[in-house]
Amino acid sequence: MPRELRDVVFVDGVRTPFGKAGGMYTETRADDLVIKCIRELLRRNASLPADRVDDVAIAATTQTGDQGLTIGRTAALLAGLPRTVPGFAIDRMCAGAMTAVTTTASGIAFGAYDVAIAGGVEHMGHHPMGEGVDPNPRILSEKLVDPSALVMGQTAENLHDRFPNVTRERADAYAAASQRKLAKAYADNVIQPDLVPVATRSAEEGWGLATFDEPPRPDTTVEALAGLRTPFRPHGRVTAGNSAGLNDGATACLLAAEDVAKELGLAPKMRLVAYSFVGVEPEVMGVGPIPATEKVLGKAGLTMDDIGAIEINEAFAVQVLAFCDHFGLRDDDPRINPYGGAIALGHPLASSGVRLMLQLAREFEDRPEVRYGLTTLCVGIGMGGSVIWENPHWEGAK
Repeated sequence: MPRELRDVVFVDGVRTPFGKAGGMYTETRADDLVIKCIRELLRRNASLPADRVDDVAIAATTQTGDQGLTIGRTAALLAGLPRTVPGFAIDRMCAGAMTAVTTTASGIAFGAYDVAIAGGVEHMGHHPMGEGVDPNPRILSEKLVDPSALVMGQTAENLHDRFPNVTRERADAYAAASQRKLAKAYADNVIQPDLVPVATRSAEEGWGLATFDEPPRPDTTVEALAGLRTPFRPHGRVTAGNSAGLNDGATACLLAAEDVAKELGLAPKMRLVAYSFVGVEPEVMGVGPIPATEKVLGKAGLTMDDIGAIEINEAFAVQVLAFCDHFGLRDDDPRINPYGGAIALGHPLASSGVRLMLQLAREFEDRPEVRYGLTTLCVGIGMGGSVIWENPHWEGAK
């Protein structure tokens, strides 16, 4: 029987302040971070009856300990949603939250759901990248991938090899600019409205309250970055300054069918247009946003000229710059990460996809002349993901 697909909207989203691994969330549970986000979404959208939430999808890359036990379900219960609301866990590494969004959005479009919550959490202080992983030895012995594919910093060095025009000097300049843009966004109160305050505990220092991101270094200069060592290769180009750090944090967003959002009095911030995920060579996973974006532009019948705002995850500066070169964009194109990115904010793996969406939604509100925007990121083990969104505030629709 033929079905009509429904339009899906991004109603609202929030995140915790991001912390440094081993920093302010050292004695805070990962699941408590995402629970705070779910509760805040319900508080901010009081016209939504809790029993209208049809599912909760939460991503985590390391699904064990305080990130295990089907975290979407346990977080939903602990956040106070009715026991009738189900939940599940997702893992697509850095694209976990993005996949949580696209998976539940697909269910809404199909008619299986009316409303869903999607997000992600990563506590890299509790669960270092690769913890407990046991790669099948045939992956390496049968040369399915190069050993460097399992170390993200080495894949970034490989990307520099592939694109020699992306020099360390360009990467450092881009990184310093990311810090400056984030500092300005904080000064302009762009970031703060979407942050959920989190109570923190320290056995030595007592209780505290996290209200700001911990990783940013607003005084970063290109000169200081030039002096940093290259841990993944002697005389390399990837440093702690031109890549994202190891971080703790959570994100969550509220998605709904557009007609249901209207029924419930929920004002959409974005409308989903199209999405795509692709595989690439694991040894150069940072190229992932390029074919993922080419694919999603084709699905949407658009070109890069139609995209007025781009939120790309800054896992490494080289991957952003390779994306820019491919699409003929300047390193300082004003469409790209105008409020700063992961080099300044941090990258708590599975949570980052929704963080990109939060910032794009803020750009849509601030820039009604922009109709379409893009969120995109590279993904470990050789993948990329891209989502195109439409601005409901677009002045051309009036």
